[in-house]
Amino acid sequence: MKKIFTIIALITCTLANTTAQQFAYKLSVKSPGNPAESYELQATPSGELKANTALPLKITRQVSEEGTVKQIKVTIEATETAYYNLEQIFELDQISHSDCQFYMPGFWYRHNLRSPQEAPSFHTSDSWQVREDRLSAPMTGIFNEKTGEYYTVLRLDDFKDECLTTHQAGEVILSGKTSLGFTGFRNMDGNTALVFGFPYHEAPNTYLRKLILAPAVQAFEKLEKGEKRELCWEIAQGTAKDFSTFVANTWEYSYDKYKPTTVETGWNTESAKQVLSNFFTESYVDKYDLKYFSGVHMRTDDCASVGSVEVGFVGRVLLNAFNALEYGETHSQPGLVQKANAVFDSYLVHGFTSNGFFREFVNYDDNSETTIYSIRRQSEGAFAILNYLDYERKQGRKHTEWEAKMKTLLDNLLKLQNADGSFPRKFDNAFNISDASGGSTPSATLPLTMAYSYFKNKSYLESARKTAVYLEKELISKADYFSSTLDSNCEDKEASLYASTAMYYLSMVTKGKEREHYIDLAKESAYFCLSWYYLWDLPFAQGQMLGDVGFQSRGWGNVSVENNHIDVFIFEFATVLDWLTKERNEARFSEFSQVIKTSMLQLMPVKGHMFDIGKVGYYPEVVQHTNWDYGKNGKGFYNTIFAPGWTVASLWQMLSPERVSNYFTNSKK
Repeated sequence: MKKIFTIIALITCTLANTTAQQFAYKLSVKSPGNPAESYELQATPSGELKANTALPLKITRQVSEEGTVKQIKVTIEATETAYYNLEQIFELDQISHSDCQFYMPGFWYRHNLRSPQEAPSFHTSDSWQVREDRLSAPMTGIFNEKTGEYYTVLRLDDFKDECLTTHQAGEVILSGKTSLGFTGFRNMDGNTALVFGFPYHEAPNTYLRKLILAPAVQAFEKLEKGEKRELCWEIAQGTAKDFSTFVANTWEYSYDKYKPTTVETGWNTESAKQVLSNFFTESYVDKYDLKYFSGVHMRTDDCASVGSVEVGFVGRVLLNAFNALEYGETHSQPGLVQKANAVFDSYLVHGFTSNGFFREFVNYDDNSETTIYSIRRQSEGAFAILNYLDYERKQGRKHTEWEAKMKTLLDNLLKLQNADGSFPRKFDNAFNISDASGGSTPSATLPLTMAYSYFKNKSYLESARKTAVYLEKELISKADYFSSTLDSNCEDKEASLYASTAMYYLSMVTKGKEREHYIDLAKESAYFCLSWYYLWDLPFAQGQMLGDVGFQSRGWGNVSVENNHIDVFIFEFATVLDWLTKERNEARFSEFSQVIKTSMLQLMPVKGHMFDIGKVGYYPEVVQHTNWDYGKNGKGFYNTIFAPGWTVASLWQMLSPERVSNYFTNSKK
C-alpha cells in the first residue's frame, strides 16, 4: 500500500509540474507617471495567482474542462486602487514553434509571408500579439503541420465597452473601461505558445496605418478599491489533416460559440435598391468622351463627382451601368436608362486600347491614364458587359459590335494565360508582363464561363477549366489566397472569395463528377473566405461615430493583412453560401449569409440617417473598426476619401441573388 501511495503521489506531482510548465502568468502594474513593474505569478492549489510580493490586486483563476476544451475564468479584484495588465501564456512544451502555422482570423494566416515587412508578418518577428478588435473572432490558433494537432484560444465576454486613449504606443492608462484584451502566439525558446490577456497589449509592434508599424502598446485598466473584473477564455484542442481543414473547424467552432444573429435594419431588396439608385442619378458625368458614374477618389463629406473613371476595381463603372439600365427599365425611369446606355455607347467607341483591352483607369482631371493593365479589372469589365449583352438579348436587342469587342478581349486573355492555367496579375497593351503573380486568376474564371455560355465557344470553357486546375493546386490546396486586390500584395479576403465564386460559376457549366469536384472546392475556399467576416460586435467608444449610431460589426469582412478595415465586399458570395447550403447541407452557411445580407445594409445613407456621408445612396467604403486608419480619422470613422462605385455594385449584386443562375439558365436556352 505504501508503494501504491508513493506512485500516486509521484503521478500527481508530475501532472502538477506539467500544468505549471504549460501555464505562466505575468501581471504588470503601473503607477501614473512611472514605468510599469511586472511580476511573475504562481498558481496556488486554491486557484489564486500570487507573486512573491504583496500586490494591490487579488487574482483568482478557475479552470473547467469538457472534452478537449478548457474554460478559464479569471477574477481580478482590487484591494487598493491599481492600474494593471494581465498576461497568460499557454506553452505547448512538446511542439516546436518552427513546425507550426498560425492563425488569427481576418488578420493572420500561416506566417503572413505574403505581406511585406512593413505589415505584421514573420519578416519582422515570429511572435505576435494583437488587440482583439483586429480579428473577425477574438481568437488565436496554432496548427502543427507535422502532426495535424492544433490549439486555439477564444475570448468569451459581453464586449460592450471601449474608451478613447491619448497615445497609440508605449504604456497607456485607459481613460475609461474597455472590453478589449489581446491574443497571439509566441516563440518560447523553441517551443510554441498561445499568449492572451487583458486589457490589450500589442507586440512587438502595433499596426497604425497601411504599411506603418509603430512601437508596442500596452494598455492599463484602472480598478478602484473593491472593484472587480471578470474575464473568460476557452482553450480548445483538435486535429486536422491540413491548414484548410483547421481553418474550417475553427470557423465552425467560433461560429457556434458566438451564434451571430441577423441585424434588423428595416431595409429590404426593393427599398435598398431605391436608395442606392440615387447614386446612379447624382454621380453621372457626361462632359468627356467616356461617360461614367463617378465612383472613385471622392470625398465622403460632399461626394462631389471627380474626373477619375475606373472599369473594375474599385470603380465598377460598367457593372453600375448595367445595374442602372436594368433598374431603370423595370422601374420606368427613362433617365437612368438613358444614362446607362450613354455609358455603354461611349465605352464601345472610346473605351478600348489599340489591342482591344479596356482602358482601365482614366483621370480627366490631369489627363492621365494607366498603361499597366490588370487581369482583375479586365475580367470585371468583361463580366459587366456579358451581363449586359445577355440582358439585352433577352429583351430582343442584339449588339454585334459589343460582341466583337468582347471576343477580342477574351482572345487577349487567352493569349495571356500561362500553361499552368494562371493569369499574370499585371501587363501592358503589348502583352508585356509586369507582375506574373497568379493570385488574381479566379477573377478571370467568371467571364470565361459566362463567355462560354453566351458564345458557345469551348475554348473559353477550357480556359476556365485550366484556371480551376491552377486554383486547386496553388491556392486552395495550399490555403494560400493572395494578391487579388490591386492596392496591396498580400494575404487577402478577395482571393478566397473569388476562388469560391469561380467554382460556383464553373458548376453552372459542368456536370457529373466534374461539377461535384467544383462544389467541393467552392466549399473549401468558402471557409477561408468566411474566416475574414466578423462573427461578433466589437465595441466603440462614445464619440466614435460608428458606435454612436449603433453600428454592429457582425457580418462585415476585413480586407487584407495590409488594409486592416472592414467593408461590404460581398458581390455573389452570399449567394454562393446559400447555394452551398443546398448542395452540401451546411446550415451555418445560409444562416451566416442572412447575417451578412442584413448587417451590410446598416450604413445606408438616407435623409435623417446619413452616417457622415454627403449624399443619399453613396454607400461608405473604408469602415475603420480598430486602431488603424487609411490616413484619416481612425477607429469609428471612415477615411476622408472613398470609392462608392464598388460598394454600390457589391450590394446591388448581393441584392440580386438570382442573377447568376438566371444568366446561365437563359444562356443555355
